[in-house]
Amino acid sequence: MTRTSARARRGLGALVGASVTALVLGACSGVVTAPAMTPPSSSSPPSSSPSASASAPAPDAPTPAAEDLGPLVPSGDPVAVVGGLQAPWSIAQLADGSVFVSERDTARILEVSGGTATPIATVPDVAASGEGGLMGIAALETPTGTYLYAQHTTAGDNRVVRLPLSGTAGARTVGAVEPVLTGLPRASNHNGGRIAFGPDGMLYITAGDASVPTDAQSLDSLGGKILRVAPDGSVPADNPFPGSPIWSVGHRNPQGIAWAADGTMWAAEFGQDTWDEINVITPGANYGWPVVEGIGSDPAFADPVQQWNTDDASPSGIAVVGDTVFMAGLGGERLWTIAFDGAAQEWYQGGQLGRVRDVVRGPGSSVYLLTNNTDGRGTPRDGDDVLYQVGLVAAG
Repeated sequence: MTRTSARARRGLGALVGASVTALVLGACSGVVTAPAMTPPSSSSPPSSSPSASASAPAPDAPTPAAEDLGPLVPSGDPVAVVGGLQAPWSIAQLADGSVFVSERDTARILEVSGGTATPIATVPDVAASGEGGLMGIAALETPTGTYLYAQHTTAGDNRVVRLPLSGTAGARTVGAVEPVLTGLPRASNHNGGRIAFGPDGMLYITAGDASVPTDAQSLDSLGGKILRVAPDGSVPADNPFPGSPIWSVGHRNPQGIAWAADGTMWAAEFGQDTWDEINVITPGANYGWPVVEGIGSDPAFADPVQQWNTDDASPSGIAVVGDTVFMAGLGGERLWTIAFDGAAQEWYQGGQLGRVRDVVRGPGSSVYLLTNNTDGRGTPRDGDDVLYQVGLVAAG
């Protein structure tokens, strides 16, 4: 997230692939539980929030499909699901509602069940320093097996691995780690780190510029890109740059990716000193960094749908529910809702939650939020960090 001042230009070069190496699963160190907790009090209600109950909907409550509600907004205060998390970074879910959280510095993946968070894996070879460590996680369920995917920093690179997942809710186990994509640039800052499966079944990966801005404009580097690979790490034949995992270029430090019901891909991106962005991503497009930050009105580059002062956003995870993009704000310490035309509202500002790292769709009409106050940049309060659930209602 650190914002640097270097800005330079560089032309596009030749393609580069990524290497694959083997890993070994690290042992888990027992079971740790985190008690359920109440949300922190707030001196004022969330801005623009409709009057509604603070309780999030139960997972089995009959609710209208979110896609049928049009634009959506949060309803009441967030409700704590589990607290006591250590620098949490990402949320993943299974179809049965099982929830998993990654912790950046401990390298642990935890299963959240019944108000507790139980470690089920410690990912090996994680080198946590600066903004690096265990970052994004995603789940894939197939007829032949279920996997958790993880993106993390090692001493020499950023990489994506997968862990076979077994067992039932509340009693999960993992198998040996398998490499998926390795050789992504790493640095103390700008590691990207988000992974998600798209509606096409492909794995999308955000790779920051690793503090080398010119790499974002070079096809010789996987830094400063959004990448797309098959679940086994191979390059799909229909990627825009043949033989390359590169999906889009010109990114500084993208950390949020999600898709609307019609397949439109959205991505959130940290700016440098002036503008943070939310973009619609199209294959092969160039989003301008480091030549352009924010809306540049340069036909060579794709402009963001919306931009924010960096003090108001510092965006990380995003989710698309119905006709609304939900965007987590770290430095801005708030949640943003963004209509598809770019109109935006802010929620829970004023320190109610502190830094918000991730947001994903939850059960029924709800989202999960993940705070990130224990990562060295926030101001922890009792019970931090916390996984919250927030109910959603139709806007207006």
